[in-house]
Amino acid sequence: MFEKFQRAFWKALTPDLILEMPQAVVAPVGETALAPAVLNALGGAENLTSQQRVALTRVRVQLKDAGQLDVQALKAAGVPGVMVLAGGVVHLLTGLNTA
Repeated sequence: MFEKFQRAFWKALTPDLILEMPQAVVAPVGETALAPAVLNALGGAENLTSQQRVALTRVRVQLKDAGQLDVQALKAAGVPGVMVLAGGVVHLLTGLNTA
């Protein structure tokens, strides 16, 4: 009972972060929804292991080789924020625009 109340509370505060039915939607590597300039800044389609829209404002990308990442090119392509995490994980903070 408390878990349902807690979930409803957080959904009311952050509607784009809490899903009704938890599910992970990972796009296949061959099918990318990223803009060509963003894809090039990430090292090309062959450098992507996976991509996942985490929220309305964020895309999580797993890279094979994080050394090919060009943060300045991402910013020039219109991605306002980039979070580089360990293991080749990159979060693209896109705002409400699609990357």
